[in-house]
Amino acid sequence: MTRFDVGIVGGGIGGAALGQYLARHGLRVLIAEREAVFRDRVRGEWMAPWGVAELKRLGLYERFLAAGGHHIRRQVGYDELLSAAEAEAREIPVHLLHPDIPGPLALEHVVMQNEALAAAADAGVDVRRGVSAKLTGKAGDYGLAISGAEGGETVACRWVVGADGRSSAIRRALGLTLNEAPLDHLIAGLLIDGADGWPEDQQSIGVFGDMQYLIFPQGNGKVRLYADYTYDGAARFNGENGAAAMLAAFDIPALPNSQAIARARPIGPCRSYPSQDAWVDEPVVEGALLIGDAGGYNDPILGQGLSVTLRDARIVGELFVGHDTWCRETFAPYIAERRERLRRLRAAAAFVTTLNGRYGTEDKARRERAFASMASSSQPMHPGFAAYVGPEALPAELFEPEYYEAVFGTRRYFVA
Repeated sequence: MTRFDVGIVGGGIGGAALGQYLARHGLRVLIAEREAVFRDRVRGEWMAPWGVAELKRLGLYERFLAAGGHHIRRQVGYDELLSAAEAEAREIPVHLLHPDIPGPLALEHVVMQNEALAAAADAGVDVRRGVSAKLTGKAGDYGLAISGAEGGETVACRWVVGADGRSSAIRRALGLTLNEAPLDHLIAGLLIDGADGWPEDQQSIGVFGDMQYLIFPQGNGKVRLYADYTYDGAARFNGENGAAAMLAAFDIPALPNSQAIARARPIGPCRSYPSQDAWVDEPVVEGALLIGDAGGYNDPILGQGLSVTLRDARIVGELFVGHDTWCRETFAPYIAERRERLRRLRAAAAFVTTLNGRYGTEDKARRERAFASMASSSQPMHPGFAAYVGPEALPAELFEPEYYEAVFGTRRYFVA
């Protein structure tokens, strides 16, 4: 039977980043990836500065940059509560928020997947694509049954890592519980090209009417759009005319340069996904662990998916490399850090959703009070800044219900 130190199920960005890190440190690694060819399925393409720092520590930053990685330098939050001049006066220099990173990094998700998996193969990982992988054995003695067009094989693994996404088969096989926050809004995404009139160094996030818009330029006229909206039992922007409807929704007279967006052409699918938090309290058992979305995820309204996954890969990778023998206790630091990290990010997502993701009359009044409260506060940052600097970099009290209530006058939507 073929034997590996670590068998990773899922060759996306997290699994591939971990695999190449482990292989570069001398471990024998297998990656089993279900998709023979990666496709645009509307995934994260905006990497927070703190996530870029993790990318650097994993040794992938220069590779992503050479593949077209594009840094964003500033954010202008055009919004129905502000004039354009007021929004521009409140510009955030996002390239200055992290001491070592010149702003968020934008790059097509499929490109990142391909580059990370190629790096894993270059490092000596046994990469198998277009295969399924099922957990075999028992706790502390797991293996993987690999099957594909060329046949099947069962391999032995000292440890198995589930990096197989939101619907993780490894999580289910391990019997781990995924906790989910209530679902009351969705987020749609669309990649466009030909938006040459949109400033390439500027991202914009704000609210007009019944939608929060998010605009992230990728350079050379490409832009990834997101729209967050209330879930009432049906998804907007799906179907044959979804992309056209989404571009029309971005034709906002009060949003400067919006015509550059509305007149661009779609170059990928338009899909809506749940905009909610989910988490596994204990993502490690004897012989196996979960990283990335397999172990739970932050509400995508905050854009933290890539950063969460890369930190998971880096911490787990360092623990594997730093110990000769592995047991559940080896990964106790990962369990504790991840639990608190996701708790803080849930609080930050609840804050941002209450600020920008609810659209009733009372919600708008609450937004107006919150804008005024934050403008007069002596605290220069709010929980939303965790999306840039990392949740551990902000004062702990910003992620508590007392702060949320002080800003919004209620704890109704707080999630922790």
